[in-house]
Amino acid sequence: LHDVWERLDEVLVDEPPIKLVDGGLVRTGVHSELDRLKKLAQEGSTWLIELEQRERQATNISSLKVKYNNVFGYFIEISKAHQEKAPAHYERRQTLVNAERYVTKELKEFEQEVLSARSRQIDLEREIFVELRNWLAENVARLQRSARVLSTIDVLCSYAYAARKHAYVRPELRDDGVLKIVGGRHPVVEQVLGQQNFIPNDVTLNGESRRFAVLTGPNMGGKSTYLRQVGLIQLLAQAGSFVPATSAELSLVDRIFTRIGAADDLARGDSTFMMEMREAAIISKKATAHSLVLVDELGRGTATTDGLAIAWAIAEWLHDVIRCKSVFATHFHELNELVTDRDGVFCLSVGVVEEGDSVVFTHRIEEAAAMRSYGLEVAELAGLPTALLVRAKEVFQELGAREKQQMERLPKSEGTGTFSPERERTLLAFESLGERISCLELNSLTPMQAMLELEKLQSLVPKKAER
Repeated sequence: LHDVWERLDEVLVDEPPIKLVDGGLVRTGVHSELDRLKKLAQEGSTWLIELEQRERQATNISSLKVKYNNVFGYFIEISKAHQEKAPAHYERRQTLVNAERYVTKELKEFEQEVLSARSRQIDLEREIFVELRNWLAENVARLQRSARVLSTIDVLCSYAYAARKHAYVRPELRDDGVLKIVGGRHPVVEQVLGQQNFIPNDVTLNGESRRFAVLTGPNMGGKSTYLRQVGLIQLLAQAGSFVPATSAELSLVDRIFTRIGAADDLARGDSTFMMEMREAAIISKKATAHSLVLVDELGRGTATTDGLAIAWAIAEWLHDVIRCKSVFATHFHELNELVTDRDGVFCLSVGVVEEGDSVVFTHRIEEAAAMRSYGLEVAELAGLPTALLVRAKEVFQELGAREKQQMERLPKSEGTGTFSPERERTLLAFESLGERISCLELNSLTPMQAMLELEKLQSLVPKKAER
């Protein structure tokens, strides 16, 4: 592209204006007529200064000024105190509170010449620019090809630089649905903490015996970081990059779905919980068996019983119906019970070391179920008043007994048949039926039309539907 660079450098100034109408786009020496017009504009500025000096001497008005604006063009301005000294050949143009504005025949001729030159300059620059643009269009294939090559080199060099600087490894790509990461790290958090201070963790998922991980453990223990690093490692690998891990074996996924963090959209009337449910709905409808789903704290934005029920049902849906690889982080420790009747579920938790009345979060992910969230300990670390914490512990003990009684009344899943394919088809059929009914214009139907519509609706209902 050396010829392209030379042509651009030859025609355009180093810092071109944003708009063509601003002028000053083309270098001096490119077009002789354009150079003449530019010189005229430059000499015009000098001429105006000289005119102002001459008129001050001729009228003996030291405050006389020659000015310009877009409405009246060029004019001579004299203050009210000296308006009586204005010569007879001065033609009044505008009256202001403190001044009078005049024009002269000489100034009119100059204005016409300068504005004409300015207009012609802009027209000439536009013609040169269009000619240059058309020439570049003929070379666009070369430009695009070079851009693709350079962008590829840029990306690959950036990948290589990051991999070497941050000790990334080359992932092994598989086609059997396995996701196995040893010593995985979060590529951003480890840069903040320093690689030597970041605790790496492992994860193994597959499409069968280990497709759904229930991740429990304390606040501030690292669950959200763990979820994000799994997703980022998968994303980096599919983008062609080495990954922050000791080793990684990954199968391609069609999408990565996440339900992480808290946000609202109050302008639309959507609370944090509604946003959470919208994201869960997208995952439930769009994820496939080839997706990677990462869920964090689903159902915590509503009442405990409601939230647990929703989280439980979504967990079963992901495992039984979609059958995708999932990591489901939650403070609903009851979800650990899913491991008892589902072959693809296993439990993970964040390590905690209890030392007397204090706890230490190890940030290590272990294959075990956690039964506590250590919220009171985190509250103490945050600096809540001691008396408040004592009362919170009393309430915690009182609520513990009630919660145990509530859990005994929860419906138990009946194995992997909870979401059977037959039941799923039935539920979808009833959903379609409801949509059809809601669209009927009952007031405009004749008895015969109503009967025909009812017959159509009846055909949508499965003969042996589970209700």
